[in-house]
Amino acid sequence: MVSKKKKVPNPHSGGSQKKKKVPNPHRRVVGVGVGVGVAVAEWSWDIPLTLPPGRREPRVAALHHCLQIGVEALKAKLPPLDVVELVVRELENNPHFNAGKGSVLTSNGTVEMEACIMDGNTKNCGAVSGLSTVVNAISLARLVMEKTPHIYLGFDGAEAFAREQGVETVDPSHFITPENVERLQQAKEVNRVQIDYTQPIQKEILAETHTANGDSQIGTVGCVAVDSHGNLATATSTGGLVNKMVGRIGDTPVIGAGTYANSLCAVSATGKGEAIIKATVARDVAALMEYKGLSLKEAAAYVIDECVPKGNAGLVAVSAKGDVIMQFNTSGMFRACATEDGYSEVGIWPSSMQN
Repeated sequence: MVSKKKKVPNPHSGGSQKKKKVPNPHRRVVGVGVGVGVAVAEWSWDIPLTLPPGRREPRVAALHHCLQIGVEALKAKLPPLDVVELVVRELENNPHFNAGKGSVLTSNGTVEMEACIMDGNTKNCGAVSGLSTVVNAISLARLVMEKTPHIYLGFDGAEAFAREQGVETVDPSHFITPENVERLQQAKEVNRVQIDYTQPIQKEILAETHTANGDSQIGTVGCVAVDSHGNLATATSTGGLVNKMVGRIGDTPVIGAGTYANSLCAVSATGKGEAIIKATVARDVAALMEYKGLSLKEAAAYVIDECVPKGNAGLVAVSAKGDVIMQFNTSGMFRACATEDGYSEVGIWPSSMQN
């Protein structure tokens, strides 16, 4: 039998209406999320507590670094849209993450990157997919938003637009690392997936598991931000899945699935793209806040725990009031958030490291 979803929480139940929190006009928040994992029976991610320090520490350090960049940008009064682009560019340039330089390979051994950016105030957005030469996909997505009448460009058209705009491009070989080549070979040879791109490859540790189609699930990088005026923005970038079919598009560039922002919240999701698209994860969080009056925490918890099969998704989100949530239904998700007043949190597993 298929289990029924729990009812959507009623924020007005139990008598008098709950008072909303008073916005803190001096609080600026930046949140960074990096979802990683392996497919198991229910496409859950498995980030073991035994994750080697050599795999864990560079990513945690990078998250701390990106948080600092984001907070300093907000202190400098940069708009949230600039902040999220700046942070995601930094993540794209870091080979430890599955975006930009660290992007995983398709079944043909090529890279097809995708990204999306959205401004909560205007709902203006831009998205790209199928990129193989653009150094920073997120910046091209913003140019689509600002320089074209369209929202989404892909493959040859997106590459041509990048050349027209003079963005930095490189030979596709720039993105192909020996480690990702080996992981692709392993996925093709044994029809299995590596634990995830943070894990040792198979010759180092036998940590793979069967999947229905042999594809390997990897992660996504994303950033959400809000300033002292409640302005919101979100950005997401990814290389997709190891051994994915050429031309496959995930949730990242799909507005309302992996990426969404409006005047209430900004959301960036990560996980199994097909499941996130089916559940319209990012938009549903915003819709529950808008139409049901749920808090960001309630909305994110309902969508991740009730609308997406367990082990499939996670998200980072902020509200216009400065609330932040990092919700996931997997064993772990690399994630981080910070506020201008000095609070920061970095986590992998359910418990986090707080300052």
